[in-house]
Amino acid sequence: MEVITKSSLETQDLGRRLGQLLRPGDVLVVSGELGAGKTTFVQGLAAGLGVTAQVTSPTFTIIHEYDGARCPLYHIDAYRLEDPREIEELGLDEYFHGDGVTAVEWAENIAQWLPGDYLYVKIIKIPTEAGWRKIIFDAAPGEYRRLLEELSKDCEC
Repeated sequence: MEVITKSSLETQDLGRRLGQLLRPGDVLVVSGELGAGKTTFVQGLAAGLGVTAQVTSPTFTIIHEYDGARCPLYHIDAYRLEDPREIEELGLDEYFHGDGVTAVEWAENIAQWLPGDYLYVKIIKIPTEAGWRKIIFDAAPGEYRRLLEELSKDCEC
């Protein structure tokens, strides 16, 4: 599934719509270059989960935990993670199989620790249009594919 958003507000709104469909234990890999809008999208996810706190990039802290009305949001930024020992000490399994929704930026740095099933979200800047993004969703057949079908109906994508 692909969606074009024409502003950061539209990107957040798409994230919000998805966040309303997510359940505890769901894992998203949010991919894109620096400045693509990954954190903007996660801010929308947070709103959809009922998070009222300001959502910021966890680049230096690695993990931000937010309480949501429906369930917690765990926002992980693996950009600076390189040492396998450091990664293992984070206890990622507790997040991936916990009571909240987990969104991971720069997941390629922790690929071997990711669960087998997750929703993949790639955000691409459209260079010819300021603020526009192409957001590509992908998932293996199963629960996340059904979730994408539901999102597609909701946003008329």
